[in-house]
Amino acid sequence: MIRSLVVIVGLMSGAQAWATVPSNEPITPVKPAVITNPAKVELGKKLFFDPRLSKSGFISCNSCHNLSMGGSDNLPTSIGHNWHEGPINSPTVLNSSMNIVQFWDGRAATLKEQAGGPIANPGEMGFTHDLAADVLRSIPQYREAFKAVYGNDNVNIDEITDALAAFEETLVTPNAPFDRWLKGDKSAISPTALKGYELFKNTGCVACHNGEAVGGNSMQKMGLVEPYVTKNPAEGIAGLTGKDADRMRFKVPTLRNVELTYPYFHDGAYWKLEDAVDVMARLQLGRKLNHEEVGQIVAFLKTLTGDQPDFKLPILPPSSTDTPHPVPFGK
Repeated sequence: MIRSLVVIVGLMSGAQAWATVPSNEPITPVKPAVITNPAKVELGKKLFFDPRLSKSGFISCNSCHNLSMGGSDNLPTSIGHNWHEGPINSPTVLNSSMNIVQFWDGRAATLKEQAGGPIANPGEMGFTHDLAADVLRSIPQYREAFKAVYGNDNVNIDEITDALAAFEETLVTPNAPFDRWLKGDKSAISPTALKGYELFKNTGCVACHNGEAVGGNSMQKMGLVEPYVTKNPAEGIAGLTGKDADRMRFKVPTLRNVELTYPYFHDGAYWKLEDAVDVMARLQLGRKLNHEEVGQIVAFLKTLTGDQPDFKLPILPPSSTDTPHPVPFGK
């Protein structure tokens, strides 16, 4: 009876905390991750950092979605197998579970589906699903881990991508200064940032950048008022549908942690957040912002940087000729 009352009180306290968030704001706070299967998440973490999922044995998921760099790689376009330069900027993996679809063109519906793409892409990790599974199956510790999670040690790509997705779902960044402001701490952001938020709303940025991820929940055309000039041949959704009307339509990126995920846009053409704000205001909204207005919006955007994933780096299971070693955070 006492335990039940404690649980009820705890739930009520949580509900009251969230009830303080204004319901009329277009942005909502990031909720902390809830881990229901720690063993699966731990397995997914090992796989995320393991370069043996690539043909060369040098490229891991963390190479292009570096968790010490905002979940991106801070390159205009990523470098893959055999030093192949990719066609598009690497989106952040942080808060990616909030996206309606994955990849810039939305060709993957889920994180699990997305996780299998780079492994078999000849320009990214350059492997095959079968060979990646074979490599993991040859490592006794991995077989034991998969058996503990999935009930068998017949490692396959379905289980690999499922575990990767489980880990990536935990990569959320709560407790940003702006989230604290939304919950009632009016000292959490500066007056300049608050002016930037009001301008962000009044200018129309929130039409596409809203919700928990401040983006990621719609597909929009890049260059509504003025065309976006780029040397990048990426076509957006048109590459999937073949329709000219879908050219330059991309998934709207999240603005969470945006100060960490430069360079910006699908082609990584702009390195400064100030320049990205100016371009988007002109091309999407037909608005020429002055220097002070740009600075105010940038100040607001920087309040969207939340707590970064905090965990110990995994000790990867050794191959037969290896010794156990931690995987570095870098590429």
